Amino acid sequence: MKSLTLENITRVCGGVYYGSSSLLEKEVSSVTTDSRKVEADSLFVPIVGERVDAHKFIPQVMEAGALATLSERVLDDADYPYILVESSLQAVKDIAEFYLEELSIPVVGITGSVGKTSTKEVIASVLKEKYRTLKTQGNFNNELGLPLTVFRLRQEDQIAVLEMGISDFGEMSRLGKIAKPDTSVITNIGTCHLENLGDRDGVLKAKTEVFDYVKPGGHIVLNGDDDKLSTVKEHNGIQPVFFGMTEGQDVYADEVVSRGLKGMTCRIHMGEESFVVNIPMPGRHMVYNALAAAAVGRIYGLTKEQIKAGIESLEPVSGRFKMIETEKLLIVDDCYNANPMSMKASLDVLKDGAGRRVAILGDMGELGKDEVKLHEEVGAHAGNGGIDVCICVGSLCKHMAEKAKETNPDLTVIYEPDRESLLKNLKAYIQTGDTVLVKASHFMKFEEVVEALSKL
Repeated sequence: MKSLTLENITRVCGGVYYGSSSLLEKEVSSVTTDSRKVEADSLFVPIVGERVDAHKFIPQVMEAGALATLSERVLDDADYPYILVESSLQAVKDIAEFYLEELSIPVVGITGSVGKTSTKEVIASVLKEKYRTLKTQGNFNNELGLPLTVFRLRQEDQIAVLEMGISDFGEMSRLGKIAKPDTSVITNIGTCHLENLGDRDGVLKAKTEVFDYVKPGGHIVLNGDDDKLSTVKEHNGIQPVFFGMTEGQDVYADEVVSRGLKGMTCRIHMGEESFVVNIPMPGRHMVYNALAAAAVGRIYGLTKEQIKAGIESLEPVSGRFKMIETEKLLIVDDCYNANPMSMKASLDVLKDGAGRRVAILGDMGELGKDEVKLHEEVGAHAGNGGIDVCICVGSLCKHMAEKAKETNPDLTVIYEPDRESLLKNLKAYIQTGDTVLVKASHFMKFEEVVEALSKL
């Protein structure tokens, strides 16, 4: 890994090196916090978690071939190199910041309340048409996940697409310091993490902390149809590039047509150029994701043909509106996470499904003092959403169920207090030919519901 010698690692994280000086100029082969993924000459970073202190794995990872380890405590009996640090978590962030600077490759940083992951996927799918592209995998978008993503980069990579997720003020500044994006993309400002951020103005303030870390001469790409983001005029001399579905945006779409659960078709306009594209995933929100990707593709010199090809070759991620077709059902697996905005968007797509349209919805977390009201809003949306059955699961979803029935007395509404109760009764609720949406916040563990449905 370029420049990641034990000497440089010790210096950038303010550590103290213990071991043979002959190894100081040696580069590590990888950096990992997972003792099971240690390989020859890797650096092990023991994180102290709520349940497990990974320092206990240090002897076995060194025996497995690691070059060195970090440690938050003196290792008196160590016969291997280690770097004493105050905090392993802070050290891993400092090392990632240094490594990314040494690689000197462009970084596209993506944040927003809804659609970060799917937007990241479309942007990466577009950029790979021209560049060797590395993207965030899974939910590696926080203060530990972002550094671990950075450590996957190698010198042959040409661009990095990094997702940045936060839940409180100050977090984006810490992520921005690591990523220092050349291009910052914000998808929207919604009602996520209100427990800490208060309201949408708080969300805007927290998300836009990243602007302070955009490199000079860089780019800011924003959803111009978002009432909060549209108020951003410029930052440190950088004029935003706006995308949306209204003419007059820098990149905009019209001629938008839904192809049901098969996806969306639209015409994307970029300056004097335009092209028709088939987006292989459903929902108007996917048009916004494609527009963000088109804007980024244009910044990095892709042709409209390359942008179109990248959008059309997009592959869905597990848990993110992934279609699973069984002998009896079409399951829409959207269970990775949920907030009011994304849940409404998913319900809007479900109405285009074949057969009975069944929504299995679970509690949404981190909504703060308005959590009951926000669940009721989703219930009202379900009642007006043109679906056939709404199954609400969890203590907060009781309010969702009541509002859905109040809004539409003809809608079949079923309430289950928890996931276990739902799983016991699931077979009785589902019929052959149904299209079933599964969506909830991650803590509800609705992947178990998807698995149960796939076995019916």
